[in-house]
Amino acid sequence: MAGAVNLVVKVHPVVLFQIADSYERRSADNHRVIGTLVGNVDKQSVEITNCFCIPHKEYEERVEADIVYAQEMFELNKKVAPHEALVGWFATGSEITSHSALIHDYYARETKDPIHLTLDTTLVTGRLTMKAYVFVPLGVPGATTGSMFTPVKVEIMATEPEIAGLDLLQKTKYSKVRSVEPVPELTKIAEAADKMEMMLDAVLKYVEAVLAGREEPDSSVGRALNDLVQSVPKMDPDQFERMLNSNLRDLLMVVYLSQLTKTQLQLNEKLSMVSVNNIREMAKLLPPSE
Repeated sequence: MAGAVNLVVKVHPVVLFQIADSYERRSADNHRVIGTLVGNVDKQSVEITNCFCIPHKEYEERVEADIVYAQEMFELNKKVAPHEALVGWFATGSEITSHSALIHDYYARETKDPIHLTLDTTLVTGRLTMKAYVFVPLGVPGATTGSMFTPVKVEIMATEPEIAGLDLLQKTKYSKVRSVEPVPELTKIAEAADKMEMMLDAVLKYVEAVLAGREEPDSSVGRALNDLVQSVPKMDPDQFERMLNSNLRDLLMVVYLSQLTKTQLQLNEKLSMVSVNNIREMAKLLPPSE
C-alpha cells in the first residue's frame, strides 16, 4: 500500500481539455461531471493519456451513473488504443464529496488501486487546480477499519507534438479573432532559437547574481544547471558549425522537395481538368451514334 501512496500521476494536456469541455457542456442540473481515466501503469507512476465523461445524477443520499455507457465507451476506446487500460476516474471540483467513496467503489471493482483525479474548473483560486488521490485502508486488522482518500503527487507531461500544439494555442491569447495559422518549419526554428536565447539570458543573470552575492543560491537550481551543462555534447566550434550546416541543408532540401511535390500535384490537377474539357468538346463535335 505504501507503493500506491508513493505513485506519481502524470496527466497529458488532452485530458485537461476534455474534462474542461465536458464541464462546459454539462446539463443545467449537474454541478459537476465525472468520467473514466485511461492510460498506462508501471511500478512508479500512472500515466493518464485519455478520458471520457459518464452521464450521472447525484442526489442527497445516492448516486446514479450510466454504468453500461461507461463500459461501452471503454470497449470502444480499447479498439482504438488497445494499450490503454482503465486507471481511475475524474470529477470536477476542488474537494472530495460524500459521494466520491461510492463512485470510487465501482472503479475499485474494475481495476486495482484506481486513481481519483479532481480538477477545479470553477477557477475560484484563479488557477486550474488539479489533485490526485488513492484510496488507502486504515485501522487495525481484525478490529474497526476504514478508508480515506490520500493525495499523491501529480504533474503534467506532454509529448513533442502536444508541446507544439500548446505553443500554437498559446498564441491565440494575443489574437483578436482567437485563431492562428500553423507556421512554417523555418519560422518555428527561429522562434525556438529566440526562446532559447531568452532562457540562457535568464540563467546567466541568475548565475551572475549568485556570484555577486545579490541572490541566495538554490542547490536544486545548481544541480539542474550542472545536469544541463553535462548533457551538452563536447565539440569544437568547427564541428558544431558543420553539424548545424548539414542539418540546415537537409531541412532546406525537405522544404524544397515538399514545395516541388505540391506544385507538381497542382499542375497534374490542372492538366487533368484540361483533358476532361477537351474530351467533352470533341464529344460535342462527333456525330451521334445510331
